[in-house]
Amino acid sequence: MFYDPSRVTSRIHTIRRSSWDTSGRNRDFILLQPGQRVLLLDEQGPGKIAHFYWTTINASRFHFRQLVLRAWWDGESTPSIEAPLGDLFGVPHCTPVPLRSLAAVVNPGNNGLLTWGLNLYLPMPFATSARMELAYEAIPGHPAEEMAFWYHLDMEKYDDPLPEDVGRLHAQWRRENPTTPKEGTEANSPVWNGVNLDGRENYCAVAVEGRGQMVGLHLQVDNLGGGWYGEGDDMVFVDGRPGEQWPPAYHGTGSEEIFGGGACPNEAYHGPYTGFHLVENADHAGKNAMYRWYLADPIRFERSLVWTIEHGHDNNYENDYTSVAYWYQLEPHAPFPSLPDVTARLPRFSDVVVQADVARAECAERLRQMGREGAAQDVLRRGWDAFNQGIRALVENRPEEAIGFFTAQ
Repeated sequence: MFYDPSRVTSRIHTIRRSSWDTSGRNRDFILLQPGQRVLLLDEQGPGKIAHFYWTTINASRFHFRQLVLRAWWDGESTPSIEAPLGDLFGVPHCTPVPLRSLAAVVNPGNNGLLTWGLNLYLPMPFATSARMELAYEAIPGHPAEEMAFWYHLDMEKYDDPLPEDVGRLHAQWRRENPTTPKEGTEANSPVWNGVNLDGRENYCAVAVEGRGQMVGLHLQVDNLGGGWYGEGDDMVFVDGRPGEQWPPAYHGTGSEEIFGGGACPNEAYHGPYTGFHLVENADHAGKNAMYRWYLADPIRFERSLVWTIEHGHDNNYENDYTSVAYWYQLEPHAPFPSLPDVTARLPRFSDVVVQADVARAECAERLRQMGREGAAQDVLRRGWDAFNQGIRALVENRPEEAIGFFTAQ
């Protein structure tokens, strides 16, 4: 992942693939239509993607799960990466927050626009080819919007073959919504009197077949039960499975230890390797998210790896769990479970949040139509000023006020 910046190396060539406007003008984006699939990259190898950046402006907050990235290395038949684009880059629950880590970085843009700079620095090597496809899935009953999408793929191309021991990056999205409290436990209770000696009913973030190493996890918990949900231990089964291997190779002591915090974190933090980058409420209720990069201490496996965590002590909590697991392995890999459709991927939000997003989309289209019809410039200016005030209200989590601005046109 790192290199010696003083070393000048031959037979390596730096290139970039991006959405730049080849006409020389400034439409440096691709315009996505709902239901569309676009090819972001079709590259012949050997080479490596070193940095992936993207952004949008004033798009639906739900686009973080409407957009799905799939990547195939070396002509494989099933993708090695398949995940909603926002989650892949560290955006939890369609709720972007600042994130500064070694592998993923989320930076804010203009606070009058719904725009964030998303960066992923995990290297993505390939021996003969790399193919990346972006799908934009429409939400049934939601306004169908065009979306401007900017991206950079910063890459290296090699004159020499890729070494045989170089693994390919894999990333997989999973969700259990909600988790099922274990029979015999007291549902959603902080009482810690259960016994878990097999890990069978844990939340499973990934089950891998093959040889490689796990390098990261982005975990999201919508805490529906309330109280401290994080007594769940991580149990990572290396070259074995729950119910067959006990104890697991990695047995933890609770969520805060996995993600590097003090006991029961109730303030957001983010660092190079660990973070609780989203904590919606100090009492732990609502939306939370955390990450762990195993870059200095990868979890290595020879035959298989199953990463699990208890949802509450002894799996007694009924919560919404979502995750992205990141790992490198030598191909071939086992096919992934089917990715749920966009409706099943959407996070839980109140009706007013959804209504505010619909009002935003309808207002933007109304203003664009007024411009096409030749409305007076002062009328358009006032309309877009109100729209921008609505956007600021959304950014500041004031959806009712946002609706007022959007519907006043």
